[in-house]
Amino acid sequence: MTAAGCKYVDTLEAWEQCIAALNNAPTVAVDLEANSLYAYRERICLLQFSTRRRDYIVDPLADFPLDGLGDVLANPDIEKIFHSCEYDLILLKREFGWSVVNLFDTMWAARVLGYKNMGLAWFLREFYGVEVSKKHQKANWGKRPLGQALLDYAQTDTHYLHRLRADLAKELRKSGRYEEALEICAGQCAVRLPDASFDPERYRSVRGARDLGKRGQAVLRSLYVFRDAEASRRDLPPFKVLGNDALLRLAQERPKGKPALARIKGITPRMINLMGGGLLRAVKEGCEALPPKAPRRKKQTGDPDAAARYEVLSDWRKHSARKRGVESDVILSRGAMWEIAQQGRHTIESLAKISNFGPHRLSLHGEAILEAMAALREDSEDEMEQPA
Repeated sequence: MTAAGCKYVDTLEAWEQCIAALNNAPTVAVDLEANSLYAYRERICLLQFSTRRRDYIVDPLADFPLDGLGDVLANPDIEKIFHSCEYDLILLKREFGWSVVNLFDTMWAARVLGYKNMGLAWFLREFYGVEVSKKHQKANWGKRPLGQALLDYAQTDTHYLHRLRADLAKELRKSGRYEEALEICAGQCAVRLPDASFDPERYRSVRGARDLGKRGQAVLRSLYVFRDAEASRRDLPPFKVLGNDALLRLAQERPKGKPALARIKGITPRMINLMGGGLLRAVKEGCEALPPKAPRRKKQTGDPDAAARYEVLSDWRKHSARKRGVESDVILSRGAMWEIAQQGRHTIESLAKISNFGPHRLSLHGEAILEAMAALREDSEDEMEQPA
């Protein structure tokens, strides 16, 4: 059961009605909820859509396929409205292989305009006087059934996005930034999936790992591997199996029995019952393992001239952003800066080939970038001409 004007979709029949409505809508607001705080590998547990006429809350955990949704997301004739799309696009790509085309991100629109608060709840309160409780932000969306309060919260995530998009677009057009926002939003559609594989050497990122001796580091690595295996077996995030502070204490104290294990801060009786034996085995294996080798330093194989160009671009970007009152990546992304830095000679034509650097932003910043690169080149040439 949901609020008025909202349809909860958990059957094939309801889904067929929903997808038909989405296909016939010129714009669709989109959001999703995942269970990242409750699972080893998070998955999409809820999908929210709003047309201008109706809200839909779709249960992807119900027993029916989401046929047709990938086509809607990829349809260039249907605009998809998100608020802070990056994480959602990664999950949609990773779990279903779907890509989004024709996207408008209200968070990026606000960033282009220079807003400092980015949370949707802030915009709803400041723009429309709508208060959204924060107590559901960490809800377990994979649990069923979902209560009415959670459904209402989920509905709010898309219900106002059409209105917010229109209001921000009006501001963007007034300030002459509309095309710039569209180019940035188009760039967000190019999703690169992060590497989610487990790396046992990441034990080094545990705060305090560097202060351990070689033997302590070997024990910490062994415990780190055990924790990940236990988290996978129990389908929990690793931090819910055992916190980093407890891992470090175990590596420092290296208990040999359950009485010693029970004296370590952060190790509860329930933990000992569930995995005490495994923890003690991991400590023992770490004590008997070869000391871990120091990580290899990456060789500096980069082009020093490109590095110098990147630094100049970074300074230019920072100055431009400060002058305009926006964050630096609104002006230019780090990826785009690096592509430019790797170009030996710079022209408007070469800049036009940079990823996610469309014609509008090229017209805004192209000449300034060429001037910055020319000034660097002149400085380098002057240095070379200086007598020894």
